[in-house]
Amino acid sequence: MLVLGGTAEASLLGARLAREHPEMPLVLSLAGRTRAPILPPGVAVRIGGFGGAAGLAAFLRSEGVTHLVDATHPFAVGMSRNAAEAAELGNVPRIALLRPAWEPAAGDRWIEVDCLRSARDALPRGATAFLALGAQHVAPFRHRPDLRLVWRVVDAPEGSLPFPAALVLGRPSTDPAEEAALFAAHGVTHLVCRNSGGRRAHAKIEAARQLKLPVVMIQRPAPPKPPIATDLDAVLDWLNAQPAFARLACGRRICGCAAS
Repeated sequence: MLVLGGTAEASLLGARLAREHPEMPLVLSLAGRTRAPILPPGVAVRIGGFGGAAGLAAFLRSEGVTHLVDATHPFAVGMSRNAAEAAELGNVPRIALLRPAWEPAAGDRWIEVDCLRSARDALPRGATAFLALGAQHVAPFRHRPDLRLVWRVVDAPEGSLPFPAALVLGRPSTDPAEEAALFAAHGVTHLVCRNSGGRRAHAKIEAARQLKLPVVMIQRPAPPKPPIATDLDAVLDWLNAQPAFARLACGRRICGCAAS
């Protein structure tokens, strides 16, 4: 199995597969944007791109991959498109693991926009904006010198910053109180983020709600091609329904059926 990762769910899936199906060779693939990613124990990891859909299809053939799980970020449109195309080219069963999007709750003050430029333009003049965005997504904010920007990234950018900003290094906290304290310490008036979904990154949304801060929320692109699973159990159900996996399980004498 090849799992295309880059999300917390991909790492959790890799760890669960390694624990529940040790008979199945498994590779977790990461793009390599984070210098020290959190890796599941006991799982082989590949870092780097494939060279588009054709390159990924060639990898599936050369490595004998029989199942593909696209567990990339909800905004990784190009990678998901390549995964679907490569699976068709290689005749490999594929499923996308897509965590549910966040939904506004009582007390939220969301400004929903469809792209980064719209997010930039939605900020009022003189705002102090907390950018919960990766390095590849902040370029449009260079054109708003009136803003005071606070930018959080996991790894320090190489070279000079793309704009004057207060830099916050590290992963987001899972504690809303810690996130609220961070926003208050920097005098944040607006939060800017993408609707990535997931529990690990939701604390900032709860913190903004507590502080009554507007959230400029960039909406998701179109989902990948079906089939789509929304949690780990659904991926395991899909996998267990695949004939090739059932034969592997029987061959390793773990399924308890008559074939073993």
